[in-house]
Parts: sequence; C-alpha cells; structure tokens
Amino acid sequence: MPHAVARSGWSPARPDARPPLDGDASCELAVVGGGFSGLWAALLAKEANPDRDVVLLEGGRLAWAATGRNGGFCAASLTHGYDNGVSRFGEEAQTELDRLGAVNLDQIEETVHRYGIDCAFERTGEVDVATQPHQLVDPATLSDEVYLDRDAVRAELDSPTFLGGVWDKHGVAMLDPARLAWGLADAAERLGVRIVEQTPVRELHKADGGIELVTERGTVRAERVALATNIFPPLLQRLRLFCVPVYDYVLVTEPLSGEQLAAIGWQHRQGFGDSGNQFHYYRLTADNRILWGGYDAIYHFGRRLKAEYDDRPATYRKLAEHFDTTFPQLAGIGFSHRWGGAIDTCTRFCAFFGAAYDHRVAYALGYTGLGVGATRFGAQVMLDLLDGVETERTRTPLVRTKPLPFPPEPLAFLGIEATRRSLAHADAHQGRRNLWLRALDRVGLGFDS
Repeated sequence: MPHAVARSGWSPARPDARPPLDGDASCELAVVGGGFSGLWAALLAKEANPDRDVVLLEGGRLAWAATGRNGGFCAASLTHGYDNGVSRFGEEAQTELDRLGAVNLDQIEETVHRYGIDCAFERTGEVDVATQPHQLVDPATLSDEVYLDRDAVRAELDSPTFLGGVWDKHGVAMLDPARLAWGLADAAERLGVRIVEQTPVRELHKADGGIELVTERGTVRAERVALATNIFPPLLQRLRLFCVPVYDYVLVTEPLSGEQLAAIGWQHRQGFGDSGNQFHYYRLTADNRILWGGYDAIYHFGRRLKAEYDDRPATYRKLAEHFDTTFPQLAGIGFSHRWGGAIDTCTRFCAFFGAAYDHRVAYALGYTGLGVGATRFGAQVMLDLLDGVETERTRTPLVRTKPLPFPPEPLAFLGIEATRRSLAHADAHQGRRNLWLRALDRVGLGFDS
C-alpha cells in the first residue's frame, strides 16, 4: 500500500470552514457537535419551529470525525440488528423499534431528495455473507429478507469464500457520509441555523434559568442544549463511563476497470458484510472503488483518543491480506486511501439517551458503529426530551433504559481484551461462545460482534 493516502476518501472536496464563534452569544437551542447527531438536531429543530433560534458549535470541522470516516452504510436498524434488540428489549418492543427505524430511513431518503443533497444515496440494501458453515441461516426463519445459497450469493458478488447470504433489500442504503453531512449543514443554514466551526466547548453549567457553554472564543447562553459529542469527553460527568473509543480501519481501492468489475459481478451495488464476530464490511463507491473495512477493533488503555491511533499499519496489512483472499480475481489492485477513527461503543451496542438540568440538556450517545441512520432518530429523541413531551420514540425501552457502564481502568481494558480474544476464538470454533462470553450474556452485556 505504498501509495494509499492516509485520509478519509469521502472528503477530497471539503467545503471551506465556517468562521469560529466571535464573542458571546445567546440562543434558544444550542447544539454541541457538528456530526450527524448535531446536524440532524439543528435541522429538525428548525423544521419543527422555524422561529426557534438555533446555534450549532463544532470543535473542529463539520463531519471530520466518525461522521466523515465511516463506511457509508445507512441502516434502518436502531438496535444494531434484530437479535441484539430482542436480547435487550424483548420481541414486542423490537418489532416497534424496527417499525420506527424503517420510518426513520424513509425520512432520511425524503430529506435527501427534498433538499437536493448530492450524497450518492442508493437504496440497494445489504447482504450478510456466511463464510463458515455455522454462519448459514435457516431460510424458514427469514421474514422480508431474501435467502441466497452459495450460487445465488456468488451471482451477486463472486468470491470463493462465500457459502451463502441473506439480502436485506429494503433496510440499508449506501451513501457518501461526508456529502450527506455537508448537505444537512447547508439545508440547516438555509433555514436560519447559525453554525460555527473550530470552537470547542470547554464547560457546561447552569446559570439563571439557562445553560452556559464556555469556549475560548466566548460564552453561549442557551435555553436548551443538545449534546451530540459522540466519543469525545462528555460535558456531563455522569456520562464518562458509558462509552469507550474503539478504533476501526478502512482501505479503499483504486477505481475498478470495467473488466475488473465484470470479474466479480456486483451489478446491484449492495453493501456486504461478513457474519462473523470479527467481520469485514465492503461496498462500491460512486466511482467504483471498493471500500473494505472492519475486522480489527482496537481499544487503547485509558479510553485514550489520539490522532496517531487513526493510522495503524498492522491492521492495514491484515485488511489487504483478507481482501486478496476474498477477491483473488483482483490480485494486484492498488489501494488509494487508508484511514481509521474511533467508534463510540457502549455495552449494549446501540444508542442511549437522557436529559439533565431539568430537561434543559439532552444527549444521545453510544451508536457503536451504526449511527449513519440512527443519529436522525437520536436527534429527534433529544428534541423530544428538551421539549418535555412524550412521543412514540420516548415511550420505547430503547430511550427509557440505559446500558451498563464500563468499569474504570484497568478493569475496562482487561475486560475488553478478554472479549476481543473470546470473539476471535468463537469465530475459529464454529461460533461456540466460551465461559467469558456466556458470563457477559448472563449479566446483560452480550457482546456479539
């Protein structure tokens, strides 16, 4: 990979930065964070109430972190898959959450079209691929998904490693996440949202019936605050143990020629993901590059976030080796980009929500790698909580309950490492979960991917 550029392949044409905060300001709603959660919160707040004065504060650049570094899979699932949701909330609740997730994905698509957001939105679905016999599913257990046997899945995308698959044709869209974020920002500004970049918020505190956000460039006084800070240090102390940063990595190939694309098929441009605990996810970009990511999930002692962690040669070598095994027809293809970044991981593998300061502050965190779609739902939940209204969203156990926190160090590091090793062991032994994983299942953690 000597020529792979160490940056996200989604953002070669990043818009110019908006100016930072210039002195003190006031507003009705302040949104902290310029990723998907914050951008959706700002846009939805103005759509619901055009007269509401909204300010969005981003510490760096819009969409520079997880929002602009993910694989561009926009899923309807709010719970990191049906099985994970059932294990946490029960079948009846999961059925309702699946309905809300499907509506949420439809509304994302409608927003993209209504505002003319050029983000290569493709409602092509995703295929979960079995690469080991124990990962094959019983077709009788499927509802809306399409079962693909070995020949059928290889007719969609040809790899000698594929044994079968399940195609969810409606529940996942492919898109360019950075362009979606920039489009949401433009739409929000057209409605009157004020956006400032390069303005980190250092403190949050209550003051005379409102909330003050302290930055090095001035203080913003707001009636309500939506916290959309992902994995970065939370402004509420109560949240500090609920998420850990787990680093994920991606390679992107050079554009495939017509001959190379014909060698593997992929006429329907679906997303693909392996069914193992340690899994790859892969898809075609708009210019027919293959984005190939996942497998390694790296946690650093002490919940540390460092720019140097975004680049990990050992993982890139492993990804390249696995790519060659999956697609031997593409032997010799070059990689143009490599990148990594932190995922806000919580112990139940799906987002959690809450409010503080008499519902003047709301938060949504813990999307655990499935936030491209679910962040819109999370933004609506934050607005519901700030408005103090009960809705079909806030009545769900997803919103009414919280995950178990991670323990302090060194227990967090030891537990996460034990879990990673145990998941790898399960993949190598027909999916059998060892004593450690079964213990996690019993206490409600149930790590399964």
